[in-house]
Amino acid sequence: MSKVINETFLKAARGEKTDYVPVWYMRQAGRSQPEYREIKEKYSLFEITHQPELCAYVTRLPVENYNVDAAILYKDIMTPLPALGVDVEIKGGIGPVISNPIQSLADVEKLGEISPEDDVPYVLETIKLLTQEQLSVPLIGFSGAPFTLASYMIEGGPSKNYNKTKAFMYAEPKAWFALMEKLGDMIVTYVKAQINAGARAIQIFDSWVGALNVEDYRTFIKPIMNRIFASLKEENVPLIMFGVGASHLALEWNDLPLDVVGLDWRMPIQQARELGIHKTVQGNLDPAILLAPWEVIEERAKAILDQGMAQDGYIFNLGHGVFPSVSPDTLKRLTAFIHDYSASKLSR
Repeated sequence: MSKVINETFLKAARGEKTDYVPVWYMRQAGRSQPEYREIKEKYSLFEITHQPELCAYVTRLPVENYNVDAAILYKDIMTPLPALGVDVEIKGGIGPVISNPIQSLADVEKLGEISPEDDVPYVLETIKLLTQEQLSVPLIGFSGAPFTLASYMIEGGPSKNYNKTKAFMYAEPKAWFALMEKLGDMIVTYVKAQINAGARAIQIFDSWVGALNVEDYRTFIKPIMNRIFASLKEENVPLIMFGVGASHLALEWNDLPLDVVGLDWRMPIQQARELGIHKTVQGNLDPAILLAPWEVIEERAKAILDQGMAQDGYIFNLGHGVFPSVSPDTLKRLTAFIHDYSASKLSR
């Protein structure tokens, strides 16, 4: 007998009425969970993501522990890049490090294409395990966005100011747009494979695109984002956009053919809607508040919920990922509060 799936998250993503506000947390699977830390003593991130049974376990842990309304696939935004010929290694305490950074049009032209069934079969197997047997909530698949992936590929690793990336964008527009097209093709192919394997929603993480101003976003990024989302729209699953420090781009995202605008903690939900964001909104408790006393957490969550519930189409989330030092009990208590408080308000 197949499991009954709680579709509250999907309904909210589509802007429909729900009985309560659904919630999931970015980085909900990971370093704040004792079970995960135990696994990490034996296996690296690379090893976990390459073992579907283990990766599925890590992905579903927060659903079982916190009672959240969606799971997000446990993996890294770098996962598809080796298929293109990018030599990437995740180094502890640093992050992704790339030994062959992009420096020219010739480097871009050397990049290959992804064949998900051949290059990342373990990702698709993990999705199938979760969606066919294990989860009672929708699974969110994801990909990094072109700017964020390009920033790692050009800088050779994490950056604080993205100077090399921007310099390449301004000085080598032909190479830049060729790189955007290559990454756009990869993202569409990769994400469609996730959907075909069973993912019920997709979040595109443009974590670092807030480094650009609106004019540069419109010129150098928006065309490829339009193409990506227009192509993914054919798959008929909710599409979510998220970036950090990118509130000034929220209206640009609102124009794209996507369903949900994810906000970090810098812009209140009410302000976003007053600006003219008419899509479903996701967010946006500052993750640092999870380290505060419960009274503070409850007060801040209540204020965000009240703004979110002012109209249909709202999903509670953090403004960025869960910190490793956050207590799992706090997330469990917060999830219960969000469900109970919103249900009592929406039933009136």
